Amino acid sequence: MTEDNAILTTRTGAVGLITINRPDTLNALDIPTLQTLEQALTELEADDGVHVIVVTGAGDRAFVAGGNIADLDSRQGLAHYLEFAEVIHRCFRRFETCDKPTIAAVNGWALGGGTELLLSLDVRIAADTAKFGLPEINLGLFPGAGGTQRILRQIPACRARELVFTGDQFTAAEAVSWGLINRAVPKADLMAEAMATAEKIAAKSPLILKMIKRTFRHGQEMPLGPALAYEQAMIGLVLDSQDSHEGCRAFLEKRKAHFAGR
Repeated sequence: MTEDNAILTTRTGAVGLITINRPDTLNALDIPTLQTLEQALTELEADDGVHVIVVTGAGDRAFVAGGNIADLDSRQGLAHYLEFAEVIHRCFRRFETCDKPTIAAVNGWALGGGTELLLSLDVRIAADTAKFGLPEINLGLFPGAGGTQRILRQIPACRARELVFTGDQFTAAEAVSWGLINRAVPKADLMAEAMATAEKIAAKSPLILKMIKRTFRHGQEMPLGPALAYEQAMIGLVLDSQDSHEGCRAFLEKRKAHFAGR
């Protein structure tokens, strides 16, 4: 497993855990951290024994509190486009298109790039004390790691625009009410809740989870008619799998299904 000072990976059963481990910088993202984060994801996605991936931040203050502002201030546009922006967009897109379900365990501040990373993950569970925001406007910038596009597609457009225009922070309770995160739990219970959710999902067929993720992802990018046709084709492929018939037979025989991922 990939492990270095910036990113830690561990595995518990069929659940892989990625921890962004820069608590002294509130887990801020820079190019080396993003490259190592992407590498960690690649390794966990390639591990057939890992069915679900959880992402969290080290320490008790931050999930990811954004990027390095001094580094941003030192950049000119073309260099930024070709370097930092290229890496962060690729990294977040890799999480978004990962064939395995991903879960955010938001333990503290999720600002700027932290909220943008969150928007790339499938299921989001936060400490009830967590704070979120896209404050880039206050720096004369705007969310440039997918934030303007993903948030507009995930919560009502008027709310998304207000958050980006004002840069206001918002609470976990507000994020739940808007459908941006799944639930908020007491901070002491966060990792237990995230891992329990991950283990529940990991018990399902890894093959069918992959097919669901592809159906979600590609269908979301299509108009409804083609998306429904795509879903029809995908469920047909699923019925060629051993796991689909194992699940049906287990139900009929009133026993627990044993999925092989085939």
